[in-house]
Amino acid sequence: MSFTIMGTGSGKPSLCKTNEDLVKIMDTNDEWIKTRTGISERYVCGEESVTDLACAAAEDAMNDAGISVKDLDLILCATISGDYITPSMACLVQERIGATCPSFDINAACSGFLYALDVAAGYYERKRVKNVLVIGAEQMSKLADWTERSTSIIFADGAGAVVLGEGEDFLSSQIASKGNHKVLYAENVKGNCPFTQQAPDNFNNYLSMDGQEVFKFASVSMARDLKRVMKEANLMGKDIAYVLPHQANRRIIDFAISKIPEIPSERFLVNIDKRGNTSAASIPILLDEYNKLGTFKDGDILLMSAFGAGLTTAACAIRWREK
Repeated sequence: MSFTIMGTGSGKPSLCKTNEDLVKIMDTNDEWIKTRTGISERYVCGEESVTDLACAAAEDAMNDAGISVKDLDLILCATISGDYITPSMACLVQERIGATCPSFDINAACSGFLYALDVAAGYYERKRVKNVLVIGAEQMSKLADWTERSTSIIFADGAGAVVLGEGEDFLSSQIASKGNHKVLYAENVKGNCPFTQQAPDNFNNYLSMDGQEVFKFASVSMARDLKRVMKEANLMGKDIAYVLPHQANRRIIDFAISKIPEIPSERFLVNIDKRGNTSAASIPILLDEYNKLGTFKDGDILLMSAFGAGLTTAACAIRWREK
């Protein structure tokens, strides 16, 4: 037994910032941003917290699935930007929505949501759960250095969620990692322990990224992982209804499309132009957006693929079922 997706949901921040808004605070322009990323606007948190977004996505997904909090057996939350180091965001969501089930976070950066689906599949295989809430929620705006344009223009905030139920629609999954902390990282608090060598005065815990190395890694891994899950599930290009790639950079998505010619480019779903890179939240947000548009039909095969800091990669194949 694996699972089926019963419902989707999302939570959107209150502030929408266009490229023109960024021009006012840093040395950049609309063409420069669009050419390198494909992004025109992104949402960032104003007064709300990332926990607020996660709870909104959770409640939206439960409404879509037609279940209540008392039906939940497990909450998994993929995030690197929770409001607290501890407790986990999953526990904060559990408290806020009134659930009583076990809850914990998963940190695999932008691959986190797909890692969480793989973890959930294990619970279903052992027949430990019936209904699982999986959330991807990020406030990347607080990790970005807004004085440094190469990273701050990319990232955004948001949350997406799915409710899983018993079924046989998780067809295949691949998760992998290749440890390399230098390419993409954010340091933790430096602390003030008197027995520990103190961090230098110029220490900062903003997100640091080697864009060229990320591009090289992502360009190879996305196409490779999609082909692997297709092979494992015995799928061909003609069987794939849609591909939901991590919305990191439009150029990376386009490169992946060129490496999988058996899947027509129009089947790759994209919303990075309006939402930016929301890390672990990007795929569930994309899924909810197109679900609410009525795009997916019963029996559609969906592929998902992500990559992130770690370095991590993940991909899966899921059969869509209409309620």
